[in-house]
Amino acid sequence: MWRDAVVIGSKDLRVEMRSRVTTTQVAPYAILVLLLFGFAFDQDHALLTRAAPGLFWVAVLLCSLLAVQRSFALESADGNRDGLRLSGLDPAGIFLGKAGAIALQLVILEVLLGCGIAVLFGTTFHDPLLLVCTAIAATVGLATAGTLYGMVAAGLRVRETLLPLLVLPVVAPVLLGATQAWMSALGLTTGDGWRWLALLVSFAAIYVMFGIVAFSTLVEES
Repeated sequence: MWRDAVVIGSKDLRVEMRSRVTTTQVAPYAILVLLLFGFAFDQDHALLTRAAPGLFWVAVLLCSLLAVQRSFALESADGNRDGLRLSGLDPAGIFLGKAGAIALQLVILEVLLGCGIAVLFGTTFHDPLLLVCTAIAATVGLATAGTLYGMVAAGLRVRETLLPLLVLPVVAPVLLGATQAWMSALGLTTGDGWRWLALLVSFAAIYVMFGIVAFSTLVEES
């Protein structure tokens, strides 16, 4: 399983490195989202600072949808999905490899966006450990949930419009938990951010286990 995960993940990352979609399309889109929100709240800097965690994770969520759509668009071209079924690779390895490649792309975007909110919104990091742990757990949750529902929508003609309808309601706990945990990590609230981190870890663990078990059925049925 782990060997097949490395094979699939390496393949997806090589394709992205050669096409540079993440750096030329997704990353500028994410920065543009932050800039638009920054201009919208420019007259109220206190509100902009408090809204920074939510704006950050909304941008990450939108970018995750683009990354998932891109990942499964590669498998839909030229009958690649049939080749994936016949390859003999462990479906659990395929799931982990694709989710891992998406997660790595999101991490790169999050570092870029984190620098963006620090510069554009003037935020300061009060609890870096909570900040990093939240980002890791939320990224795993978004990548695994997106991979599962990306495979569900992969075989449909309306997958581009169906995927957001499937994913957005499911990942609402990630958006809520990550925003609240980051507000605590940035010193914007006195709430316990580690309690929200526990929610994110539980969400990520559930989808990792569910994906390992159920992905073989999704590959065959898609």
